[in-house]
Amino acid sequence: MDTMSSATASAEVKASGVPAAAEVTDPPRLAPGFAAKLNLTVDVALLVAVLLGSAWMRGGLTFPMSWELPSMVLTAVLVWLITGTALCLYDSRFAERSKLDHVALVSVTTLAVVTIQAVLELAMPTAAHVGLAPLLFIFWPVALLLRLGVFRQVASQEAPTEEVLIVGTGAMGRYTGEDLLKRGRHKILGYVRFPADHASGDSLPADVLGPADELERLLRTLPVSEVYIAGNTLKQGESMQAAIKLAERFGVPFALPAHSFRLDRARPVDSRAVADGYLHFAAVAPKPHQMAMKRLFDIAVSAVALWALLPLFAVVAACIKLTSRGPIFFKQLRTGQHGKPFYMLKFRSMVVNAEELKERLAAQNEQTGPVFKMKNDPRITGIGRFIRKFSIDELPQFLNVLRGEMSIVGPRPPVPSEVAKYETWQRRRLSVRPGLTCIWQVSGRNQISFEQWMYLDMQYIDHWSLTGDLRLLLQTVPVVITGRGAS
Repeated sequence: MDTMSSATASAEVKASGVPAAAEVTDPPRLAPGFAAKLNLTVDVALLVAVLLGSAWMRGGLTFPMSWELPSMVLTAVLVWLITGTALCLYDSRFAERSKLDHVALVSVTTLAVVTIQAVLELAMPTAAHVGLAPLLFIFWPVALLLRLGVFRQVASQEAPTEEVLIVGTGAMGRYTGEDLLKRGRHKILGYVRFPADHASGDSLPADVLGPADELERLLRTLPVSEVYIAGNTLKQGESMQAAIKLAERFGVPFALPAHSFRLDRARPVDSRAVADGYLHFAAVAPKPHQMAMKRLFDIAVSAVALWALLPLFAVVAACIKLTSRGPIFFKQLRTGQHGKPFYMLKFRSMVVNAEELKERLAAQNEQTGPVFKMKNDPRITGIGRFIRKFSIDELPQFLNVLRGEMSIVGPRPPVPSEVAKYETWQRRRLSVRPGLTCIWQVSGRNQISFEQWMYLDMQYIDHWSLTGDLRLLLQTVPVVITGRGAS
């Protein structure tokens, strides 16, 4: 493959005076991640169908059914889900992988299921066996062909998964934007102009939002997933360094041109690392496999919790409706990862006009910083005080977790008005997905200052691990049961 990316190579064409037309792309039709979710559903259904069909062919599918066959099928599904999650098999960007990667990942996951099934058949010699051959000669090729031939094409029709900002309106910036649009996985929010840039905004695939001096304001007001710093390191190195420092302080991922020089024979050691001609950096240590396991944990726990808690939900809903006027649930706009807004759900614990009364009570705020907290808040209803004390009002947020807007463990999602008052370093807490509980929750909640709260969140972000999440969950249980630190 050519070492120069399409964006980098095209920029050099522009620099030589050869014009090029901007790419025209069709509007996307599907929601981000739709293909991955559909692929997962079809794979699980196919796996169950193949196992049951194999058992039927062997005469093992009889009624009433013994416990062995359902347990073997359930085990196979769990092994497929856990292994696939660990390998990021259903990552929302799986369409960007090479065909060889797909073959390897599907093969490894299938072999994991085959291995466990073989162990089970040896451990239960008298049970109805499903056989291993159907998994290798029916399930594996069909799942692989569907993935390569159907779901990769479906993924190409999805809406962009990331909203990016491009710093630099010269040749590199223009062709970076066109290349990103061509790949179809990014929405360009706009451009920021370096002092030495003189390119007309008419030739760019998105609007120019302002000069480089406005970058901090834009990062405060726009939900930016990544900043592409498309400059010339020899001519604009100082301005590029300033943009890097700003992105680091905000905790926003950024990308730098991988090729500052033309390479004739040399090739990068890992070509996939610079597939788009950029080196990508993040303020949070990338742990893709651990993050995939975290997401699987979020989905499994939130789904089980919602079913298990339905009786409690019914009781709480009845108590809220019978004791105060207004809706059962309270939907509030919150700021999520990278500043993306979403509506967070809670059981309503305050009077209907609580937000209006908040302005009148501002002088009685007992918390430092932009957060409003009162120990004896008059807006809280009778039942509301009880459900807040034991965090029952937060339980509907398992729906937000299931949607992917939140995680079970992570910094609490702030309201936009609080984010607007953040200092620059405090905005780095938006670099991860918000959660139901975090270090603040188990460290005293409303009994600690706002600045201590922010430092605790930074500590969580900088030292995140799966074991740390599990430890926080275990520490949360006694806090919730005793209601310690709540108001």
